[in-house]
Amino acid sequence: MRYALLICVDEKWMLSQSESAGAEILAGYGAWMQEMTERGVLQGGERLRPTSDATTVRVRDGEVITADGPFAETKEQVGGFFIVDAKDLDDATDIASRLPAALHGTIEVRPIWEM
Repeated sequence: MRYALLICVDEKWMLSQSESAGAEILAGYGAWMQEMTERGVLQGGERLRPTSDATTVRVRDGEVITADGPFAETKEQVGGFFIVDAKDLDDATDIASRLPAALHGTIEVRPIWEM
């Protein structure tokens, strides 16, 4: 079954990290991606630009309304995602627990609706 692993982190915390700490975090992602590719479970993923670059779109009464940034203020923001093909939820949870962001943020594991 395919799962989306939504990586939620505090952008302010991420931006406050030193260059060497940032490099260490990125190296952790590289190692995770290599391991999951070798296991054959990684199907894709991307790092997202910060919420300051986001645009929120809503349609109300036929009118398109856009706003800068995220719709809801939260402590953690979605910073990226991976798509994995796991045996089951336990496997997907194990895969998610190995992501570097699990140490300082939250990983939301969500099944992909297969039609």
